[in-house]
Amino acid sequence: MTAQIEVRDVTFRYPGGDRAVLDKASLTVEKGEFVAILGGNGSGKSTLCKLLNGLIPHYYTGDFEGEVIVENMRTLDCKVAELSGIVGYVYQDFENQIVSPRVLDDACFAPLHQGMTDYLERGHEALRSVGLDHRQDDFIWQLSGGQKHLLALAGILSLNPDIIIIDEPVAQLDPKHAREIYDILRSLNEQGKTIIVIEHHTEFVAEYAQQVVLMDDGKVLFKKPVKEALNEVELLLERQIFPPQVTQAASLAGVDGPLPITPDEAAKHFSGGVRPLPSETGPARTGGGEELVVYRDTGFSVNTITREKRRILDDLNLTIRDGDHIALVGNNGAGKTSFMKLMTGLVKPDLGEVMVCGERTADRPPEYFAEKVAYIHQNPEQMFIDDSVEKDVGFFMKARKTPDLEVRVEELLRQFRLEELRERDSRLLSGGQQRRVSLAIGVGMIPEILVLDEPTANLDIATRKQITRLLDELKHQLKAVVIATHDMQLACEFANRIIVMNEGRIIHDGDRDSVFGNARLLEKAGLIPPQVFAFSQSIGWEPPAYTVDEFVRRFAGKEAEHGVYA
Repeated sequence: MTAQIEVRDVTFRYPGGDRAVLDKASLTVEKGEFVAILGGNGSGKSTLCKLLNGLIPHYYTGDFEGEVIVENMRTLDCKVAELSGIVGYVYQDFENQIVSPRVLDDACFAPLHQGMTDYLERGHEALRSVGLDHRQDDFIWQLSGGQKHLLALAGILSLNPDIIIIDEPVAQLDPKHAREIYDILRSLNEQGKTIIVIEHHTEFVAEYAQQVVLMDDGKVLFKKPVKEALNEVELLLERQIFPPQVTQAASLAGVDGPLPITPDEAAKHFSGGVRPLPSETGPARTGGGEELVVYRDTGFSVNTITREKRRILDDLNLTIRDGDHIALVGNNGAGKTSFMKLMTGLVKPDLGEVMVCGERTADRPPEYFAEKVAYIHQNPEQMFIDDSVEKDVGFFMKARKTPDLEVRVEELLRQFRLEELRERDSRLLSGGQQRRVSLAIGVGMIPEILVLDEPTANLDIATRKQITRLLDELKHQLKAVVIATHDMQLACEFANRIIVMNEGRIIHDGDRDSVFGNARLLEKAGLIPPQVFAFSQSIGWEPPAYTVDEFVRRFAGKEAEHGVYA
């Protein structure tokens, strides 16, 4: 095989940075490989990939040393526009790459603006390759989040690049769309394209990647075949990177020889008449607590740019009570975010009503409900107003003239482990740190109900564990917590009630057993259970295990120390 990419001893520091983001990083990628880059938040993964299409050092300037060779060309000697025909890059915030109002126009945008006469054919072919050809005449707002992600991919495919980079391909996607985008990447790889993904979800890495690159503190620690890499359990765990759940289970259960990295491999080790110990119960509901939020025949629509009404939510009937810890799940575009915004009063229903703590949201301004329902945005930056963590955390309380303001801010900084970050600008923190700040802001409002939109999106597994622990602590401070999530492991561990949405309607409301034991429901809502659940189910466990901890305890009577949500 031929080296298609060579990164040679690159060191890079952003302007004003106090440390190098890349530190003598070196990497070789062969033509036609499918490579997954693993590493914690801030390890340098995205910065490394921005070397490959010339964004560093041509767009993102800074102190740059070393050399990058792509297709036998030094990136220092090439323009970004020239490299974009060789290296296609779908960013983590992929919606910022969509620039046209209609689907086909966006797919054609790059070749059209590079003067290619066959731009229309390229756009059609790119849409076909990602399965969006039937949506070519639609407006962008008519697409779900998953379809927008596919459109961003089509936009780079229209230039027919040899190398495709995707940063966090499944971070904001429901499980069904996540698998679809990886299937497309596999198909492109089989056509000879080099695929590079930045990924935290090692289950996808095990199934789709051929090579794994591990990064830590700006250094490339290794590049190894996927099976060998994911068997480096101790090395990965030291860096708070968690192998697939079946690999963790095999390691903790004392499996000899190479550890399995897929459920099919694991079945050979765990099937064969082993009698597991009894199962464990999930989080329990407390029963008929005080009514906090009531939806009665509720519907909600938005006006489109063609002045037509588009129905988002329809016929909602639901009561949220004191003691409910709810996971709101469903595919992209199911209406989860709109459902949550209705209870904050930020949007008003156009059918039926929403009652919050005995008041109709239609009768009061949104600020009235801010002390009752705190809404934590999916993007934490939308909650940052001032120039420091300390000021952001205290902003709402200061505006409301909360007594003992300084004492309360100190308590929140301590609870959310933000004391050392108090003087930092919240917008410049890592993803996990920003999420902790947003939680502190929400709790600082002293609400009765906390509502969180995708609280673990874009976070590495270690940071997800931290956020999950904080959510568990908050259960005891608040009357109710509602999270919208694509993270099925979080739903299993956190929620005593799971509400499933599809196409703007509630199609199921129950506990985790009633959701994940219903194959028909999972298919309709585009949900995939945690890997260890599906695996234990496949080898005949009844009921299946929901976590690595539970699997190992039931199998071998051991206590897992490194389970994803241990």
